[in-house]
Amino acid sequence: MLNLAHFLDVTAREYPEATAAILEDRKLTWQEVAGFAHRVANVLRAKGIGHGDRVAMMIPNTPHFPIIYYGILHAGASVVPVNVLYQHNEIEHYLSDSGAKAFFAFKMFEDEARKAFLAAETCKDLIIVSAPTDLEDPTVGENFTKLVMQADGEFDTVQTMPDDAAVVLYTSGTTGTPKGAELTHFNMFFNAYYACNHILKASPDDVALVTLPLFHSFGQTCLMNASVLSGAAMSMLPRFETEKALETITRDKVTILALVPTMYFFMLNTEKWKEYDFSHVRMAVSGGSALPEEVHHRFKERYGITILEGYGLS
Repeated sequence: MLNLAHFLDVTAREYPEATAAILEDRKLTWQEVAGFAHRVANVLRAKGIGHGDRVAMMIPNTPHFPIIYYGILHAGASVVPVNVLYQHNEIEHYLSDSGAKAFFAFKMFEDEARKAFLAAETCKDLIIVSAPTDLEDPTVGENFTKLVMQADGEFDTVQTMPDDAAVVLYTSGTTGTPKGAELTHFNMFFNAYYACNHILKASPDDVALVTLPLFHSFGQTCLMNASVLSGAAMSMLPRFETEKALETITRDKVTILALVPTMYFFMLNTEKWKEYDFSHVRMAVSGGSALPEEVHHRFKERYGITILEGYGLS
């Protein structure tokens, strides 16, 4: 038996007070992230959602993402991550094609999410996610914070098999509309295990910059899931902006970078790069598209770090 969510509980037991997620000046410990994930699982169980069901989530890179993601997995359901830039017709395809029974959507995307939800017949629950202080009820659906705070913080993880689907990632790597690739618990675990132990060599002393979109396989595997397995902190940046990324790297003493080539290009080409402290960065990984040779050499010359380039399919 294997459920990826089990490893969040393991890390929370081993490093309960260590920082798990950072967003601006807010920090959550591993114990807090695990506790909130248990609450999400209890919310889903109360709605009759469990083993074999699908649950969609349209959440940016905030601590909500790992909390909801692992909450869905604890409940035995499969996660269907939705691109946060999508319009309602694209979202509706994800919901209907996957047969998602519930949909967590960030308030910033509420209008498009609501239209998609109302058009998707199989989806019965819409949960709108926003700041913990926002207790306003949405026009359609329910308020995430209210549901979670009313739920129990203890949950016995539903036992799943290694070949059960953990995540359904939609990919446009084929012709026609995006198709859902079912990735198993073992697939997600082993990818994260290898990234964590053999590529990043991550530990609880590390801080990873999480600005790659977590709805994509690269961010999920090399950043979020690898951090969960290792206990490394996730410094979360919902939207990549060059100066903001450099400020975050400096502020949080980031040690691990995993970016796409354009992000490295923008960092190298800002005139203010000397104002920021890269001294803690020890590891840089690139993926998503081919890394230009010039970017590779310039990064090595400036920071003394060889960017590791990876390739993989969703």
